[in-house]
Amino acid sequence: MARLDPFPVPDFHLPFGNSKHPLAARANAEATSWALGHELVTDAAEQFTAIGCGHLAGRVSGEVPYETIVLLAEWMAWSFVLDDQHDHLIRTGELAAWRPVTDAITEYLATGRTSRSSSRHNPLVGGFIELCDRILDGMTAGTATRYRTHVPQMLDSLDQEAGNRGAARRPSIQDYVLMRRHSSQLLPMMDMVEAGLGIDLPQHVHDLPAFQAVAESAVDIISWGNDVFSLPKEHACGDNNNLVSLIASWEGRSLPEAVRSVEARIQVRIEDYVAAERRLFQVIDADGEMESSMRAAITRCVRSYEDWMIGADLWQRYECTRYSDERFAAGLESAYTRPDLVSVA
Repeated sequence: MARLDPFPVPDFHLPFGNSKHPLAARANAEATSWALGHELVTDAAEQFTAIGCGHLAGRVSGEVPYETIVLLAEWMAWSFVLDDQHDHLIRTGELAAWRPVTDAITEYLATGRTSRSSSRHNPLVGGFIELCDRILDGMTAGTATRYRTHVPQMLDSLDQEAGNRGAARRPSIQDYVLMRRHSSQLLPMMDMVEAGLGIDLPQHVHDLPAFQAVAESAVDIISWGNDVFSLPKEHACGDNNNLVSLIASWEGRSLPEAVRSVEARIQVRIEDYVAAERRLFQVIDADGEMESSMRAAITRCVRSYEDWMIGADLWQRYECTRYSDERFAAGLESAYTRPDLVSVA
């Protein structure tokens, strides 16, 4: 497809404050070293560093220990490589190679082992195992259960994305929104931040419709904003997994008009978030039986979602070259993509 003319990313007017961990740059360097050490990246390390995983981790983690910032940055590094490799296999028509990797990841997540020892030699699998052990070690049982649920959902959503790209009919906007909550890869990372902050909300709190409305609106705001930032690359390579592209297709709009439509939808979603947060605490206070410590933990979790919304936006605008790099904007693979990564045994 034709390359998209440069366009200014709208200001989404996120009404939240944000602070950044003072050692975010150091965490960014450590995440790159981790990726190189696990051979997820072997060339163009400078370009990989410029993604800014540590800067994003430092913006969304709140007041967690530095070790948690590094762990999250390393997970982000792994997840970016995972996403790039999935895209590489779609481009080259080699998606059959994807299943053994994801099967090994989900098996280890569920059982703590892999039935094929050779799977551990794949850098994506080996990197996941090393991270997974450290992540789960720092989680309570409830948070670990959610993490173990969210990672397979994330992997399944990537399969859905591949199917969308090969289908004659584009997904509906509503189906895409539901899928995007998982393909954004946010939920496992939010679990990690929750654990790092020492928040241990019971499942019945997560199951509250009012709490779910808060979380879902936050994830949508981040995901839809990312679709605007990543539009040039996805448009250039014919990837229809983008809210802007889908609105343009289904509603007969030009891409600039569709960008403005997404901007408007994000503003409505911000209003949804604010209203959902207000409703959540009304529900909690009306119950009258919740301990003050639990209410405080819910408040901290909600504030974490706000860190995510504004932190991700600032990172994409000012600290990440992934969405402004010339290769990316032209619909090409990143310079650091390792073509043989999935086939390595």
